[in-house]
Formats: sequence, C-alpha cells, structure tokens
Amino acid sequence: MTTQQDGDLSSDDPCARPEAQEPPRGQWLKRALFLLPVAVFLAIAGYFAWGLLSDRDPREVPSALIDKPVPQFDLGPIEGLDTPGLKSADLTETQQPVLLNVFASWCVPCRAEHPIFMRLAEREGVKIYGVNYKDKPADARQWLGNLGNPYQRIGADRSGRTGIELGVYGVPETYVIGPSGTIRYKHVGPIDAKSLREDILPLLERLRQ
Repeated sequence: MTTQQDGDLSSDDPCARPEAQEPPRGQWLKRALFLLPVAVFLAIAGYFAWGLLSDRDPREVPSALIDKPVPQFDLGPIEGLDTPGLKSADLTETQQPVLLNVFASWCVPCRAEHPIFMRLAEREGVKIYGVNYKDKPADARQWLGNLGNPYQRIGADRSGRTGIELGVYGVPETYVIGPSGTIRYKHVGPIDAKSLREDILPLLERLRQ
C-alpha cells in the first residue's frame, strides 16, 4: 500500500494546482482590454440607433434652460467692431422673438451656417444676436468682414463664462428666445435648410402671434 509523504500532494487533488482552476491575472487583463473597444462601439451604436428609432435628431441635446429665462450676463462688444455688445436685458426687453447664435471664427461649421443667418437678417427681417465664443477680436472682425454681419448685437465671450451659463456644448449653437426673454428652443450644431424650415421658422412664426 502506497502512502503519501507529508507535503506530497496528489495530482488528483483540485487544490494541488490552483493555477489550473482560474486564469492568471494577466490573462484577465488581456480579455478586459480586448472587450473594451467592443463595449465602446456598442454604446455609440446604441446611441445612434436610439436616435433613429425614436425619430430624434442626435444634435438636439436637451437643455435644462428650455422654457426658462435667459441667464444673466453682460458682454462687451468685439474690440474694434461697431456692433454693440450684448447683455441678457437686451433679450428680455424685445417684443419679438429673436435668435441667439453662439459662434467663433475658428469654428468651421459656423462658416457653413452663416449664409442662412445673412438671408434671415436681410430678406426675412429676423432679429439675430450673437455671442462670439472664446475668439480673438482681430479674427472675429476679419471673419465678419469677409462673410458679412447679420447680428444686431454681439457679445464677446472671451472667457467662455457666458457659454457655460447658457449650457453651450460646443459652437455653433443657436437659441430661439421668446418675446419675454424665455429660451424656447436650442439647436446644437450648424443650422441647415431642413432644421430652418421644419423647426426654427415655424416656431418664430408661432411666437410672433
């Protein structure tokens, strides 16, 4: 009869080789690193799928300020530009709805939507105010000089503080402000013909009544 000596563990003992029971930590780490990009991809795909299935435009980011007064701010003008600055009181004292556009000369999508604002201001008489976001005065002046200036007032938000108060995610962003200074709509990203026709112009018309 064969006996086991002290310290001699049989190969049949499941406790004899713990490494056979669970993968090494390095192997778990490799698995986690492999699955991370997959998880990120699935999260992004799910977000866009939700937007498509729910008929929701991913650019329409919900804002906690909808149907609330414009936050208090007082911005001076762009240095060297004749257009006056902008303060929140300018938006609350108007008797007509206005557009508030957050833009910058370094913003490529801002250039794409700018002709729409020029047409709204020149042909349709829409009152447009601007917030020049984290921009250099010389660059902003040159940009407006080349593309045209549709804004009745422009506030220079050099620090970005007013943008934070407005909940700006990134330029461009445009707000529809009601006659009482209440934010009624927020559009994230450049305005195109479709969003203008289906969302902004109908809302402006309703607010004028």
